[in-house]
Amino acid sequence: MAFQTPLTIKKVIENIHKKKYLLPAIQREFVWGTEQIEKLFDSLMQGYPVGSFLFWDVKKEKSKDFQFYEFIRNYHEKNNRHNPLASVDEGEDIIAILDGQQRLTSMYIALKGTYTYKLPRMRRENPLAYPEQQLYVDLLGPSEDFDTIYDFRFLTNEEADADYKDAHWFKVADILNINNPFEIHQYLIKSGLSVIEQEKALFASETLHKLYQAINETPNINYFLEEEQKLDKVLNIFIRVNSGGTKLSYSDLLLSIATAQWRNKDARQEITRFVDEINQIGSGFNFNKDFVLKACLVLCDFKDIAFKVDNFNTETMQKIEYNWDNIRESIRLAVNLVSSYGYNQDTLTSKNAIIPIAYYLLKRDIPHNYIQSKKYQDDRKLVKKWLVLGLLKQVFSGQPDNVLRPLRKIINTNHTDFPLQMIIDEFKGGTKSFSFNDDEINNLLTYEYGQKHTFSILALLYPNLDFRNKFHLDHIFAKSLFTKRNLSKTGVSQDNLEFYFEHVNSIANLQLLEGIPNIEKSDKDFEEWFNETFKDDSAKSDYLAKHYIPNVSLKFTNFKEFAEKRRELIYQKVKSIV
Repeated sequence: MAFQTPLTIKKVIENIHKKKYLLPAIQREFVWGTEQIEKLFDSLMQGYPVGSFLFWDVKKEKSKDFQFYEFIRNYHEKNNRHNPLASVDEGEDIIAILDGQQRLTSMYIALKGTYTYKLPRMRRENPLAYPEQQLYVDLLGPSEDFDTIYDFRFLTNEEADADYKDAHWFKVADILNINNPFEIHQYLIKSGLSVIEQEKALFASETLHKLYQAINETPNINYFLEEEQKLDKVLNIFIRVNSGGTKLSYSDLLLSIATAQWRNKDARQEITRFVDEINQIGSGFNFNKDFVLKACLVLCDFKDIAFKVDNFNTETMQKIEYNWDNIRESIRLAVNLVSSYGYNQDTLTSKNAIIPIAYYLLKRDIPHNYIQSKKYQDDRKLVKKWLVLGLLKQVFSGQPDNVLRPLRKIINTNHTDFPLQMIIDEFKGGTKSFSFNDDEINNLLTYEYGQKHTFSILALLYPNLDFRNKFHLDHIFAKSLFTKRNLSKTGVSQDNLEFYFEHVNSIANLQLLEGIPNIEKSDKDFEEWFNETFKDDSAKSDYLAKHYIPNVSLKFTNFKEFAEKRRELIYQKVKSIV
């Protein structure tokens, strides 16, 4: 490995653009945010070193043996986060980047591409939530941040072109089109920046000259060139150089190892695409590569399932690749099953809870009609009860391996039906018990609207709901009624005001209601809605029983008695279940 003559950023950007520089499949994906890119360019302007780089010279006779990706050019948080697969011509040497991908991608996006991310407080499905932005620098004044001098910002073209009184935004990409200092002076004159007040004119000139020097003239890219052609040695180098700075996550590192050691599939493509796929199931989830790689260890029956590099050796990786299709189908079916229970990214409080379900379905030969068939109806209820108990007891917090190992052992030898009772008996009395005492049940009933575990409690109370229909978490007595003004208007006594405010979001005032009835119910008085919706005594009785409504007055002024008695009904029901 030899130190090479440093390169200018402009030259490196040209090579990336011409696809002369590629990324080996062992590289992780681009993860930097706009603030990191802005600070990188501020460092370049101040003449700070931005670290060394490690390039890999892959000879033409070896280039076809490995998988390579292109640099991402126009980053889009929703639609373009993954690097495109590179097409490598035979008989062509390749320069691959082993260390420095995040910095080089950031430079390329700033000088040739765009960065698009979701604006805060806007819905993901709104196309206006993702404006395309480019990097600009203000030529009229320094940054107001304490740790930077130059004001670099990602802006839309409209934002940059707006009529600013105290800012002149220069698109950083345009510096590549300036070929000498004379053209800088031309720009300043044509833009009217040479006739403004002296302090600002000097700052504009200095900023533009420094940017030109940092990008076009100064050889800022100091790099080593590795010529080793054996992937195992290159992988070891890659692991070592990525042990500092922004460290690789375990999933990034393990995915790199998998990519290097799988023979017939591209691990990086397979796993990243699969993560994207399962996150789109139902109302959406937020699984990641860590979850999938952990599931691989469990589902392949490896004795040691610890999430560490030593467990991802060549033998392990080849077994995972051999079983990948079944692993993928088991996880996909498990996620669909959990989605059918009504769970999503907001209510599934432990991703690891999916893994034993996937393992069980794998042992049952992945029955593809498991979610729909009446044959499995009772079994699905057992799985759901186990899931809810595990989430509410938070058994996967702390050290999940201590739960996953015994669960796998039980399921491995008892998978004709889901072994719920065996699991409860095995863990009884331990720190990861699936059983509840009276105090724990009372604690469950303190959860409120908006908290993640609240859905799981209601899931216990509604075991037979078909969540293929849309259900809403509904306030029985509408939340909008609990204002001081309305409470006073309806005649609620002063002594009860505190109770009303404390219990408006409590379990005692929550139910699961289908979407259309909930929309119709809206902010109506509960007693009025109840009498309008259910005309005969039988329908009323069914609703009251289904939702654990006590036989008391349903008037808003009677909310205190209603909430106390409904809480007791819920307590008794939960106790009988757990």
